[in-house]
Amino acid sequence: MRASRFVVPVVVLLVAACGARATGGQVKPPDNALVGVTMPTTTSPRWISDGENIKRDLESRGHRVDLQYAQNDVPNQVKQIESQIAAGAKLLIVASVDGSALTKPLQMAADAGIPVIAYDRLLRGSPNVDYYATFENFRVGIYQAESLLTGLGLRNADGSPGSVKEPVNVELFAGSSDDNNSVFFFNGAMSVLKPYIDDGRLVVRSGQVDFQSVTTQRWDGETARKRLEEILAASYRGKKINGVLSPYDGISLGILTALRNNGYGPAFPVVTGQDAELPSVKSIIAGEQYSTIYKDTRELATATASMAEAVLKDRTPPQLNNLNDYNNGVKVVPAFLLNPVSVDKSNYHKVLVESGYYTDDQLR
Repeated sequence: MRASRFVVPVVVLLVAACGARATGGQVKPPDNALVGVTMPTTTSPRWISDGENIKRDLESRGHRVDLQYAQNDVPNQVKQIESQIAAGAKLLIVASVDGSALTKPLQMAADAGIPVIAYDRLLRGSPNVDYYATFENFRVGIYQAESLLTGLGLRNADGSPGSVKEPVNVELFAGSSDDNNSVFFFNGAMSVLKPYIDDGRLVVRSGQVDFQSVTTQRWDGETARKRLEEILAASYRGKKINGVLSPYDGISLGILTALRNNGYGPAFPVVTGQDAELPSVKSIIAGEQYSTIYKDTRELATATASMAEAVLKDRTPPQLNNLNDYNNGVKVVPAFLLNPVSVDKSNYHKVLVESGYYTDDQLR
């Protein structure tokens, strides 16, 4: 399965047919309702921002928020969700550590009549997921692959063929195998890269091109560093690597460390990324990391809070725009998708600074 490549608005009447909780009445949301929000970790700056943005938005709507971070520990996240249920939460927003490991607390939530919104990472293997809020993840992978090809000179920014004709060496990295988004990112990228690999314009000297071979558990940069150093030692003796498909900025920084340790720099291979995290944006400005994917988590947090408000009113969230593509293994979860933006040195100021996401001072 792959996500649709274009976000198409859905008529609310169609959405209502999805088995939603809508009543059609003007039901007032519970005053001062408790909303449980669980995020995977504080080791990534984006999750800190996500949690704070959701908390701020929900509190501005008059709700109480219990915000928890699981520190990439599944049992910890299970306990956090169970404690939120016991505390009387009226709704749960969950960005999972492992999207397939929360079936028990999700069943507890369903038994208590508590709706659940999966945030950015799809909750899998459970019927007890009401909605999903995320970005167009297949498109994220497409943008990463296109950026890699553009940086390598195989493709121009307008999509026309680039000036480089000889084969170039690349390696592939994917995200954590327990995160459903990783598959979408990788499949999106491979939809662009596979023809180049098949005809020899891209050479993956390690031979590692399938998803399971290139995953990076828990999105860990140190794991990525070790893997790339092993690849360089085994497959690049006397050869140069020209580019690396990286799905996430934290992984990208680990990749750059491996490259430095092996004599690369100040000119580096083309390295992609995702999330426009501050260290990686600074790296892009410095001419190290080549690109990232900007996902305005402020917009995602606002959209999720609006969805939560609708659900608390016993209505179907009007934002839903994808009813077909996010099957969690038990059901198709109605989703709201936002669009990502590819960012490199040529447009970072317009996209990130002029939008107010970062200030010039932060990027110095």
